[in-house]
Amino acid sequence: MKALVYTGVETLEFSDMPDPVTGQGESLIRVDAVGICGSDMHAYLGHDERRPAPLILGHEAAGEIIEGASKGSRVTVNPLVTCGTCRACRQGRSNLCPTRQIISMPPREGAFAEFLAMPAGNLVDIPQGFAVEHAALAEPLAVCWHAVRLSGVVVHGGLKTARCLVIGGGAIGFGSALSLKAFGAHDITIAESNDARARFVADQCDFNVIAPGDAPAGGFDLVIDAVGYRATRAAACVAVRPGGVICHIGLGDSEDGVDIRRLTLQEITFFGTYAYTAQDFRDTCAAMFDGRLGAFGWIQQQSLSSGAQAFRDLRAGQIMAPKVVLRP
Repeated sequence: MKALVYTGVETLEFSDMPDPVTGQGESLIRVDAVGICGSDMHAYLGHDERRPAPLILGHEAAGEIIEGASKGSRVTVNPLVTCGTCRACRQGRSNLCPTRQIISMPPREGAFAEFLAMPAGNLVDIPQGFAVEHAALAEPLAVCWHAVRLSGVVVHGGLKTARCLVIGGGAIGFGSALSLKAFGAHDITIAESNDARARFVADQCDFNVIAPGDAPAGGFDLVIDAVGYRATRAAACVAVRPGGVICHIGLGDSEDGVDIRRLTLQEITFFGTYAYTAQDFRDTCAAMFDGRLGAFGWIQQQSLSSGAQAFRDLRAGQIMAPKVVLRP
């Protein structure tokens, strides 16, 4: 099969690779659409020791089953493979499974390829008429859905009356805003530092889109950091009001930036979220399919063979769409 292979820092090669071999209970999927995630970019830049070269990256996939149960079905892929028997899995928190694996990280190759093998239980059917390139957004949107669901548990008074700020207008930031709306939030602001992307995002939604410096200090009940850098953590600590909540999704770096003294003195809750549970993934798919997460005009499509150029363009800040979807 053809695949886009990460071979070294800022180097991707479109080349021949062995077809995946399905294990017991697995299906072989022809990948029809796969998104570029921020974690793929981290690996591309050499910032993720969990993803050593050479490796096929990519985990936001959708396509058609060509071997296995339900052959011929179009499916979107939950890339988290978990044991199903540990304490976390039994409690419905499979994202915390200590032996979890995710495609695009050894020992599992990723989805920047023509074919992918996955357990049948990780596949969700795509309804007729729903575009496969939109179905590939299920994975990043599930990250957002999970974060917003947990935020709704800890925000005083609930999300419907909360004033919400999302830091970052990329796929996770924009997806978090869409998820907030789906969960009933009404007052939603996105802070995006790239002017061109801010304009693009504003054209795609009815949210308030501002520059990060325009966020009022202490003005928000909930701040979602969808970027995860030292500067954005610091900005979140300033923007949240006393008694408020900071939800940290982004994995930009591991520096500090959290104002522990303010969090303590003002009873501010700071929590991190990782991925999604299997139920979150299914619930996200249902919300996508029935329209609760809006239209999907915020993607840019390119061929998998031009994927290396797409990474270079993303690196240079030349792509304004929150999500790039590659088509093998």
